[in-house]
Amino acid sequence: MTNVTRLECSFCGASYEAGHLHNLCIECGKPLLVRYDLAQASRSLTRDILPSRRADMWRYREVMPVVSDANIVSLGEGWTPLLHAQRLGETLGMPKLYIKDESLNPTQSFKARGMSVAVSMALELGVKKVAAPSAGNAGGALAAYAARAGIEAYIFMPRDTPVANIVECRMTGAHVTLIDGLITDCGAEIAKRKDAEGWFDVSTLKEPYRVEGKKTLGYELAEQLGWRLPDVIVYPTGGGTGLVGMWKAFDEMEAMGWIGSDRPRMVSVQAEGCAPIVRAFESGATHAEEFLDAVTIASGLRVPKAIGDFLILDALRKSGGTAIAVSDEELLAAVAEIGSLEGMFVAPEGAACLPALRKLIQRGDVNRDEEVVLFNTGAGIKYVEAMS
Repeated sequence: MTNVTRLECSFCGASYEAGHLHNLCIECGKPLLVRYDLAQASRSLTRDILPSRRADMWRYREVMPVVSDANIVSLGEGWTPLLHAQRLGETLGMPKLYIKDESLNPTQSFKARGMSVAVSMALELGVKKVAAPSAGNAGGALAAYAARAGIEAYIFMPRDTPVANIVECRMTGAHVTLIDGLITDCGAEIAKRKDAEGWFDVSTLKEPYRVEGKKTLGYELAEQLGWRLPDVIVYPTGGGTGLVGMWKAFDEMEAMGWIGSDRPRMVSVQAEGCAPIVRAFESGATHAEEFLDAVTIASGLRVPKAIGDFLILDALRKSGGTAIAVSDEELLAAVAEIGSLEGMFVAPEGAACLPALRKLIQRGDVNRDEEVVLFNTGAGIKYVEAMS
């Protein structure tokens, strides 16, 4: 069962046949996106049918790329809570503040969504070995889903990746290599060796399917809010797949008649020590230059160069949104503040959304009476050495 019509280059529009292994566009080297026959999908996938569906992200089966149900590799990912942050909202004078808590996914982060679909498609297309660079949670998710699928996983991580992430990958059977450098150096090592080793590269946006898992964030948000979207989405951005995925989901839902044309203002949050998207947004650039000597305690934000940079920047500008950077001191303080007010031990990346929101209010970019959703992308428990 699939409604996929083709794969399409997100930059040059070149078309590729589905059902075959693809990484980047061979014409321009940019990410490929999955396109669907949405009219066909909407015949069986309706808003009314969803309450009777399974309570995970595969409830949106008709707009997922896997052909055979037998190839779905799932640990129960998705359908995470959208929590009304009432006490935190009171400190900010914001009665309509929400947190989408992705720490309740399998492997304790939003990365489970993308890896579930990527590994399902790898299984369906006959892949035996997958490889990816990871500064943390993506590695743990890939290791877990590959183990469940019976596929070998090769994960390359910066040596200073949080210990919990490294242990998680090893305990779920992955081959882990630690590199002196950043995630970009890990990616370069995979690119150099993948052909000889027989690895399929499932790096962020370097294959078409992780974004399909991440887009379910957008579907869930609309469903949980009664088929409307919030005024503002504040999203911690490393590789930016979640933001790109949600933007894709909104277009798909509009095409199926589920929502209108109004969109939330999308806000990309980065760390001051690694803020290529912020710098590009502020300069008016359409692509982001590599951020040299990147450093931040929030390892998921330490992505000096995102291959989907132009897609992120496009979503920010089309939505009337913005990009903003916060310091490590600010985001670490926010972990404790959110924890003490809401009982949620959030990852530093998710915590970064709180000081960002304060700056947005101060700048006049967000009004206190607006409905705002902050995204917590992972569990704070994985970063204990960074916080102790």
